[in-house]
Amino acid sequence: MKVLNIHEVGDVRLDPYETPESGPKDVVIKMKACGICGSDLSYIKMGGIMRQPGGVTPIGHEGAGEVLSVGSEVAGLTPGDSVIINPMMTPSNIGSGGTEGAFSDQVLVRDAEKDTNLIPIPEGVSFEVAAMCEPLAVALHGVNRAEVKPGDKVVVFGCGPIGLGMILWLVDRGITDVVALDLAQERLDRAMALGARAALDPTKVDLYEALGELHGKEMCMHKPAVGTDAFIDAAGAPSIPGDVVNIAKYQSRFVITAVYYEPIPMPLGTMLTSEMTITTAVGYPTEMNEVVSSMARLKDKIATMISHRLPFEQVLDGLKIAGTPGSAKVMIEFEGA
Repeated sequence: MKVLNIHEVGDVRLDPYETPESGPKDVVIKMKACGICGSDLSYIKMGGIMRQPGGVTPIGHEGAGEVLSVGSEVAGLTPGDSVIINPMMTPSNIGSGGTEGAFSDQVLVRDAEKDTNLIPIPEGVSFEVAAMCEPLAVALHGVNRAEVKPGDKVVVFGCGPIGLGMILWLVDRGITDVVALDLAQERLDRAMALGARAALDPTKVDLYEALGELHGKEMCMHKPAVGTDAFIDAAGAPSIPGDVVNIAKYQSRFVITAVYYEPIPMPLGTMLTSEMTITTAVGYPTEMNEVVSSMARLKDKIATMISHRLPFEQVLDGLKIAGTPGSAKVMIEFEGA
């Protein structure tokens, strides 16, 4: 067997692997599908996360698979069950600094609990669609934090997997006036296919004029503003927060889900006059099961978010593809998927 480990900055390898001995509260999963996340690429650039000197960081956290063995104290799960791993609810935070990563033939889930860190896959949902649950939960949490409702006008910055997931959830909630922004035409096309009203390259338009045409223009105190009710940042470009504040209308909302590694300037004086709300969203504190309950209904749309499928043996190639602007979700498939 193999596992994908980060050894140093920019050094990621497929290493030989043996599943650790499992205890009475543990479950071993035979992996079937695991998506590549932007976090995985960031961890590689950082040289790992919580990595001890001379040690490694196993990665992969968007996983689905089949139960291989079940500890004597685990209730409700049996070998052969198809499940989604909820890494945030695993003691080792699978794939994000713990001792296990989901880019492996088999994964040990410690202190396993049905419906908590191992969620049954709904009937008729494929392993690859099931593996989309984690990024879709991140996207749903961002939408929830925006507190949007039908009739609202929303802008989503970034049409990678998280941004596309946000568009899917917004449209599914009856919010039809969604504007998507990205630099890659392939991603803009995917946004339109998911139901965005418009998809624009922000380097080719004047943001104020373009959004003003779509969402209307108004005055906020003595500042020109657009009629957008909520902005969601899934891109992380340093110019975005300032651009949003400068065009935001009175008491609009701005949710940041992207990671910013460096401090950025903010026009707080302008923000003061608009009384806008800026907040953040990270992870999926309560959203995973909500996503699972919607998967059977949305499985066809979810599948369109997968741009590439590669076997586990080619995961290193998959990492390269995932770093290109034309990709959406790169899905790694295991034997029997």
